[in-house]
Amino acid sequence: MMKRFVSPIRLSAVLLAAAAVCAAQAPAANLTSTSASAPTVADATKPANPPGFQQRSPRYRIQAGDTFDLTFDLSPEFNQLVVAVQPDGFVTLRGVGDLKVAGQTVPELTDTLRTAYAKILNDPAISVVLKEFEKPYFVAGGQVAKPGKYDMHGQVTLTQAIEIAGGFQSSAKHSQVMLFRRVDDQWTEAKLIDVKKMEKNGNLREDPFLHPGDMVIVPKNTMSKIDRYIPNLSMGTYLPLTIP
Repeated sequence: MMKRFVSPIRLSAVLLAAAAVCAAQAPAANLTSTSASAPTVADATKPANPPGFQQRSPRYRIQAGDTFDLTFDLSPEFNQLVVAVQPDGFVTLRGVGDLKVAGQTVPELTDTLRTAYAKILNDPAISVVLKEFEKPYFVAGGQVAKPGKYDMHGQVTLTQAIEIAGGFQSSAKHSQVMLFRRVDDQWTEAKLIDVKKMEKNGNLREDPFLHPGDMVIVPKNTMSKIDRYIPNLSMGTYLPLTIP
């Protein structure tokens, strides 16, 4: 009687073992295929088309606090002068109400207004003229002689911005200058620039042009992080002690 049950029991054991091996291999295979084909969480949250640092002439974008004149060639009754962009990015316009305009260039703003007024006017001819707006600027901080906010007059490169801010301090780490550029309300792009190598090689082709609103941060070098005053009991950490 026992011999009848030996073979089925062994067969069941073999099947269970095979199933366990397959189950263990399946997650690994899935993990391999997932890592090869599916984007990571970080990739999924990155901006689809982040602007590159090589872009040199971006158009100005409307910000809160800006003002503009809005005129109609054929319907002057809708003209509005000194339209102010509110802190939330909206403007209130005669005939169409509230519209969000912050973040748009002047051509984009003109198209937005033309679309809005097309609901009440036939093919409106619109002109938009900026009156008050944020002047182009950059911010320099860290180990520069004169940290602060500086107006941009024309095109300014990274090394020029550092010179405008008074140049490097003696404690500056020239090889890891950080350039920060705001992409949108949620993302800021960052790039490390080896100014030391660039100046040593005399190759300024890698010297990026700044965008309005860029921030340049110069960190401290390693030696400058050592405290000026050190407790006597810890001097053995810095100087070898010789006992006669």
